[in-house]
Amino acid sequence: MGRLVGIFMVVSVSAMAAALAQSASNVKATYHYYHPEQSGWDLNAQHAHCSTWDANKPLAWRKKYGWTSFCGPVGPRGQASCGRCLRVTNTRTGAQATVRIIDQCSNGGLDLDAGVFRRLDTDGNGNAQGHLVVNYRFVAR
Repeated sequence: MGRLVGIFMVVSVSAMAAALAQSASNVKATYHYYHPEQSGWDLNAQHAHCSTWDANKPLAWRKKYGWTSFCGPVGPRGQASCGRCLRVTNTRTGAQATVRIIDQCSNGGLDLDAGVFRRLDTDGNGNAQGHLVVNYRFVAR
């Protein structure tokens, strides 16, 4: 019995590590005007896909990271992505930010809150192009 528990633990830890290790490179990131500060970080007011599951999370949880919509090439979709966090890196400048997934999108990448987009766009190229090229990896919440 003890051996079965040990095997189960190894498999469980491996699955969790694989989920956290999900990442993608050279992904298009656009921006969306969520204005979370103006809505009091209210996911219902944003009509965000994840509001069904995350709108009643504590305010500190909703404010901790910038927001993004997620439709990237690697990672969970729909409800399974809600509340997950990504470490996003601008491939051009190396600027980084951690963001929380609060919505879905259809651009094949990320749709960052405009404030996060500006923080990552340290050289203005993203604004000029209308998008950034980023790498992302899932990180612990």
